[in-house]
Parts: sequence; structure tokens; C-alpha cells
Amino acid sequence: MPDFKPFIVSGLALGAIYSLSGVGIVLLYRASGVLNLAYGAIGAVGAFVAWQLMQDGNGEGLSILVAVAAATALCLAYGLLVAPLLAGREPVVQAAATLGYALVLLGFCLVNWGTEPRLLELSTTLEGFEVFDVHVNYTQVIALATGLVLTVATSIALRRSRVGVSMRALANDRELSALLGVRVRRTEAVAWALSGVIAGVSGVLLASLVRLDSNTLTFLVIASLAAAVLGRLRSLYAVFAGGLVIGVVEACATPVSSISSYSGMAPFLIAIVAMIGFDLSGRGVEGRSA
Repeated sequence: MPDFKPFIVSGLALGAIYSLSGVGIVLLYRASGVLNLAYGAIGAVGAFVAWQLMQDGNGEGLSILVAVAAATALCLAYGLLVAPLLAGREPVVQAAATLGYALVLLGFCLVNWGTEPRLLELSTTLEGFEVFDVHVNYTQVIALATGLVLTVATSIALRRSRVGVSMRALANDRELSALLGVRVRRTEAVAWALSGVIAGVSGVLLASLVRLDSNTLTFLVIASLAAAVLGRLRSLYAVFAGGLVIGVVEACATPVSSISSYSGMAPFLIAIVAMIGFDLSGRGVEGRSA
């Protein structure tokens, strides 16, 4: 029987990154109605920028700041230049457009950095401590803490800050919000920028824990979307918990030889089970109401 303790630790760290990305996706969706499928690709570009700057001899802190700024700029540029042109289109059209953006960014990464996986070594990944005979590095701790702190902070901001209230209003009724004085373009720009910041942080953390590979980071969006589905694209706390569950299940499936090759299916399976559960519970409520 394999020892699952190390995999639980790594799963919690990866799950926290899934949760963090899911929060960024839900934040943007609630403000603009756009399901950003380019989220992972934006984070990938940020991670490659950090790696390149560190290879060129720049400091780790500066490299990470520039990487997050690059991811923010990419996300904001799409939000200001492309998203307004599709504001009146169907949600599936808007999502498909972000998928096209993801392919453009993926191509950019492949042209500039190739297909060879790299390692983004952060100082926090090289140091750690022991818990129950399991080595825990500081990047794993930072990932979990960052996911939790940003989930709580974002949830509080959406409920209490002026910008957060404006985002919630846009999610409920965009046209009515504009009539009531909500500055739609500015509010959406803030949402795109904040989403970009979270994408950049997620990309750097994931690249330091797994590997720096454009495909791996681009498909981060799959697990993040699954976490967002578990939160019904609304509850950020449910998104956070869902991301942790996905990360732990995916990691714990790795040492089991009979199912290890299917571990990547964990986000799909968990999301499908959750949607079936939501549907059944909804029917139950309707039945009792009738």
C-alpha cells in the first residue's frame, strides 16, 4: 500500500493553485459574463517571463513582479480591446474568442521558448521543513496560504467594496447597472486586471511546483474551470474547497498503478459528478415546492 502523505501535501498545494485560478475565473465571470479559457495561457506567458528574466541574471523578486505585470497586461489588453467588441454576443461566442486568444499565446510561447520543459526554481521551493515525516517546501505553503487569503479577500471585497458591489450588479443586470450609474467599462477593466494578477501568480507557482511547460500551464484552465463549476461560478469558498479536492484526488491517484494513467481525468469526473448532484438536488427542491 503506497504512502499517500506526500501526495496529499503536493495535492493540497496544487489544489490551492487550481482554487486560486478558479477564483480569478469566477471573479471575471461575475463582472463581465466572460468565461476566460485563455487563463492558463496567460499564466504560462507570465511564468516564462519570470524564467527568462532569472536566466538573464535578474533577481527572483523582480522577475516575479515583472511576470505578474506581464500577465496582467495581457489579460487587461484583451479586456479593453477585444471583449467590448463581443459584449453583445452569446456567452459561447465570447468563450470561444478567449480560446482563440489562448492558442495565440500558446503559439507565442512555443515560438519563443520551444517545447522543452524547464524548471522554474524558486528559493522557496528549495527550502522547507518536515511534518509527519513528509517534506514540505515553502512554495507549497505559500500556494496554500495565497489561495486561502485571496479567496477570503476577494469574497469580502465583492460584498463590501464599491467596485465589488458594482461587479455584482453587472453580473445581475448589465443594462440596468449602467442606467443606475455603474461605470461598466471601468468596472470590467478592474476585473480583467485583477484576474490577470491572479493568473500571473498562479502560473509562477504552478511552474515552480510542477514544471515550466507551455502545454501543462495552458491546460491549468481545465482544473480551474472544474473548481469554478463546483462553486457554481458563484461561491468563492466552494471554488476554493473544490480546487483542493481536485488537487488531492489527482495527486493521490498517481501512486496507484491501476489508475495513475487516468489521474488527469480527475477534474472532469469530479465536475461531472458535481453537476449531476446539482441537477438532482435542484429537481428535489422543485418537487418539494410543487
